[in-house]
Amino acid sequence: MSAAERRAITRHTLLALVAGGLLLLSLAWSWLGPTSARGGATLAQLLAAAASLVVAPPVFAGAWHSLKSPSLHGVTDRLIALAMLGAWAVGDMTTAALLPIVMTFGHALEERSVLGSQEAIRALGRLTSGNVRRVTGEGAIEEVPYDALCPGDLVDVLPGARIPADGVVRHGRSSIDNGPITGESLPQDAGEGASVYGGSINLDGPLRVEITQVGGDSTLGKVIELMQRAEAAKPPITQALERYMDAYLALVLLIAAIVWFVSANASAMLAVIVASCPCALVLAAPSTAIAGIAAGARRGILFRNAAFLDKIAEIDTLVIDKTGTLTHGELRVTRVAWQPGVDEAQARALAVRLALSSAHPVCRALVREGEHWAVASIDTASAISGVTGAPVDTGAVDTAAVGTGAVHTDTSRVGVPFADARELRGLGVRAQTDAGVAVLGRHDLLVQHVHELPPAPADFDGTCAGLALNGRLLAWFAFADTLRPEAREALDDLRALGITREALVTGDRESVAQRLAGEVGIETVIAQALPHDKLDYVLREIDAGHHPLVVGDGLNDVLAIKAGSTSVAMGERGIDIAVASADVVLLADDLRRLPDCIRLGRHCRNVATANAAIGLAWTVAVIALAALGAIGAVASAILHNVGALVVIANAGRLLRRDADAAASSTNAAGAGNAQG
Repeated sequence: MSAAERRAITRHTLLALVAGGLLLLSLAWSWLGPTSARGGATLAQLLAAAASLVVAPPVFAGAWHSLKSPSLHGVTDRLIALAMLGAWAVGDMTTAALLPIVMTFGHALEERSVLGSQEAIRALGRLTSGNVRRVTGEGAIEEVPYDALCPGDLVDVLPGARIPADGVVRHGRSSIDNGPITGESLPQDAGEGASVYGGSINLDGPLRVEITQVGGDSTLGKVIELMQRAEAAKPPITQALERYMDAYLALVLLIAAIVWFVSANASAMLAVIVASCPCALVLAAPSTAIAGIAAGARRGILFRNAAFLDKIAEIDTLVIDKTGTLTHGELRVTRVAWQPGVDEAQARALAVRLALSSAHPVCRALVREGEHWAVASIDTASAISGVTGAPVDTGAVDTAAVGTGAVHTDTSRVGVPFADARELRGLGVRAQTDAGVAVLGRHDLLVQHVHELPPAPADFDGTCAGLALNGRLLAWFAFADTLRPEAREALDDLRALGITREALVTGDRESVAQRLAGEVGIETVIAQALPHDKLDYVLREIDAGHHPLVVGDGLNDVLAIKAGSTSVAMGERGIDIAVASADVVLLADDLRRLPDCIRLGRHCRNVATANAAIGLAWTVAVIALAALGAIGAVASAILHNVGALVVIANAGRLLRRDADAAASSTNAAGAGNAQG
């Protein structure tokens, strides 16, 4: 809802309050004034007529607008306008005033009760406002508003402060609460080189962050845009109702005419017209969709359109990518084959110091593993002497010799790079030390420096690199893109939901794909697939009558993502075009959100079906009571609004269910940590 729409609702409510005051005066004069005085009755009628005229302009303006731009909400405006004209025609000024007053207050309550989705959007917007400490080019600190930031700016984020925009940590280490953005219940550690989201909270350590994305380009900006776009979209049932609204209006007028002809009761005719306002039915789908979108956003699941909530409930097939989806999307050290007589801890330190000089994925993997090995506690000088048997004086470290492509990491945890390290493109890294030449790289590089090079173990499948010093091989390292720890759990959960058709479609080698598929229980594997191969497979599934859910994150997944019945993009590391093409975006790269999507979609469909039944039954029942003369026009208006609020309250179960689920998952995570 825009600011103009909010102002219009406020203006209509104020007019209704003024009209209500005039109507109360009219009723008071009728009840308390002289019963025999004709002038008293006339004054009461004049006050009621004035009240009806005060609230008439918004009603008739809405009815006129709905004639030019038909909508379901416009049907109500037209019916109330007709009822007011009828009340004026028969001289019932009290009904003419009371009908729009009741409807105005009812609609205001409905707008206030639209499940907090608008408030949720505004709350997200407030996360992007405030001031932050920006570091100037001269090193001075200035306080500026968030919207003054540009990509490339450096900002200092103190403990307890909110990170102003997406960025990369350049100095410091802390825990980050990403809950407002990704729905993650536990804080995430962030050190140098880590990406952080605007709107998340820095918990316990000062950070210096380089801003990379601001405003609408930031993750939070995209979240807000998606929620606004999804809320504005019309669910399929709403589009279907709009096609038949003219026929519905004609039917209502026919029923009202029949009631008037049979009963000769104008009040019954007016009651039928008012009772026919389809607000409960109109709100059945949108209220459910808005609640589902808000519930998904709370858990880091963004639905780009309300229609996908319904479509995802039909899913019966999973088509999933490997790299970056089932796996982490980056190399990790999987095995190390140490040579006899090598001090492993000291050789690790040597490998990490060499790896610090390159941005190659293999070197990045070793640096990350180095943090795990905690080699900072090892004396780097003894690392060389320990593997060679000769004492070495390493002297001062000249870090300026390291190229700009060096990995951003916390060198206090993994040591420092060699001063004269040199990266040999396509081969590895070489450094001259006092103990001899140290090399880290491929077989082609090692054969140039090691006499009688021992081969890598035969079971090293995939990328491997060797470490050597002074002509002696120290170790072979095996690397692979490893499976996400939650992948098995997520796929088992999907199978429990009835999604038993699964396919792993990847551009990777057959052996790697088959091994990974075996780990997670996927039987259908399509390896070495180009983008059009993925697209062809998805289209074949659709032609066979299946509803595939396509999950991916890369450029080569875009065609398949756009073709799938429903598609999901992993948003944290996903390529922008893949994220933009998907129907659903997972802000946190957690595959356990996939079964959450399916459950939420199915629950939304059940609630929407129940709401449609409630709305239809309620409207028919009130029309029947009005046609029989059991209730008047004002009572019909009140019951009409009660029905709308019942539908909204039923849709609100989605948010309550989501809150309960989030609390349960948080408690479970806390219990798991306590046991750990």
